[in-house]
Amino acid sequence: MDETTSFNIASDHKLIDLSDDSDEIPESQDRETNVIVTELSEQAKLKMEVIQSLISACDRKTYGQKLKEAAQKLGKTVRTVQRMVKKYQEEGLSAITDTERSDKGTYRVDKEWEEFIIKTFIEGNKGSKKMTPAQVAIRVQVRAEQLGLEKCPSHMTVYRILNPIIERKEQKQKKRNIGWRGSRVSHQTRDGKTLDVRYSNHVWQCDHTKLDLMLVDRFGEVLSRPWLTKITDSYSRCIMGIHLGFDAPSSQVVALALRHAILPKKYDAQYKLHFEWGTYGVPENIFTDGGKDFRSEHLKQIAVQLGIDLHLRDRPPEGGIEERGFGTINTDFLSGLYGYLGSNIQQRSEKAESEACITLRELHLLLVRYIVDNYNQRLDARTKDQTRFERWEAGLPALPSLVEERELDICLMKKTRRTIYKGGYLSFENLMYRGDSLAAYAGESVILRFDPRDITTVWVYLLGTTGKEEFLAAAHAMDLETEQLSFEDNKAASRKLRKAGKEISNKSILAEVRDRDTFIKQKKKSVQERKKTEQAQVHPVYEAPRTVNSELTEPSSEKTPTPSKKPRVFDYEQLRRDYDD
Repeated sequence: MDETTSFNIASDHKLIDLSDDSDEIPESQDRETNVIVTELSEQAKLKMEVIQSLISACDRKTYGQKLKEAAQKLGKTVRTVQRMVKKYQEEGLSAITDTERSDKGTYRVDKEWEEFIIKTFIEGNKGSKKMTPAQVAIRVQVRAEQLGLEKCPSHMTVYRILNPIIERKEQKQKKRNIGWRGSRVSHQTRDGKTLDVRYSNHVWQCDHTKLDLMLVDRFGEVLSRPWLTKITDSYSRCIMGIHLGFDAPSSQVVALALRHAILPKKYDAQYKLHFEWGTYGVPENIFTDGGKDFRSEHLKQIAVQLGIDLHLRDRPPEGGIEERGFGTINTDFLSGLYGYLGSNIQQRSEKAESEACITLRELHLLLVRYIVDNYNQRLDARTKDQTRFERWEAGLPALPSLVEERELDICLMKKTRRTIYKGGYLSFENLMYRGDSLAAYAGESVILRFDPRDITTVWVYLLGTTGKEEFLAAAHAMDLETEQLSFEDNKAASRKLRKAGKEISNKSILAEVRDRDTFIKQKKKSVQERKKTEQAQVHPVYEAPRTVNSELTEPSSEKTPTPSKKPRVFDYEQLRRDYDD
């Protein structure tokens, strides 16, 4: 740069003086390539704030914590932030500012030509008329001939002038995400970034919906519609994990769905699966809408702990993959179940509540099998030669690493203010738990974390002096070691026993659940089977004994007297009520 040119930057980062004693700029310096430093953008100010906090004197531990916070604040990796600090120390302010041409946004063409080009394009696309930039360029040449000019704007200049107008027009007309282009899909984030999905577990999406199905409790009483939280892999559109329950969307619900998606999934024989739900692993990015549950500190802590980058959608149509999955589940799966309401509120069936007969547990069994054996096994719409699961499996750059369950305890539901009793006992939701190593912490106030799908085991944590949770032990529900009891089933059993005025204990809850299961199995017995059993009791069929002795088979003149049988007496009114049912 010329020594006579000076740039003075004030504290507010504005260019306040630009002086040049000479009247001409040296030939070696092209005026069009000069750059100027203007007021710092908001992003540059944020970078400056982060860098200043990092270069201030502090110990190594504090610096490491500041570095992690800076990476999270800027939405970059720790290594990227370190390179940015080093570049700032070497190059100064130019390391964080984007230099630009002084004539950026203007065209080296007469104002009259610019107005003519824009006006011609707008007039040529009014109503049903369609005019392309190439046709506008031809009209520019025609006008130049009419004016007797030898030079006129080239077709490339016309394109550059019209491109911003065309882009704004296309942006207004967009209804959906740009979707797949060839074999890839792109997501636009709220902060202006573009996520190009390149392989499996690169980007996961998460969203909630309230299912159009009425559920009942274990006693047949109508409850409400459940919520489904679903996590989908953008590359394969394979469902990675779910959470089904009556809890409204929250960061805890998202965390439970994320935990289910990350861990390998194993199901017993009652699910009747033909395939395995083989998806697992930790994603690099999670792409969601801007709901409070996705912007919570809880989810941010999980993301930092697992090394996941969180991104918000630029516009609602960016979540088309998730919404389409919900639509398929609604029309292909839920529509055939009793209690289905339908997505159209005005056309919902009035018999839905009276016909509802499915419990949350039964719906979970059906939904898991539908996802594993049906949805994830369907052919991918883009390749048409791979199922969604096969595409996920083939799209893995490497075998996903397994995560220990204890590392995901932050994703579990949390309950506080539970006291450990003498002997290592504690109480939770009317159940008594005991942990082998908890006796030493008698009298301590602890934190419990649990999985609502099975609360027979809870994990006990002690809040340390530094504010961090320290894992103590796993506590098991007494008399329920070999059972599986969900949070909702336990609530229903407690309500039933409390209503009957009986004392609630582990044994009483276990007995109630078993009796209820037996009742449901008997209830499933069809009316026709009961009728056949009752008819066989009312009209017994007598068959004469058969023998190979020819003497006995010959007709006899004397009839053998049939022993008299005491007639059975039935209650007619009871039979009538049974058959009417």
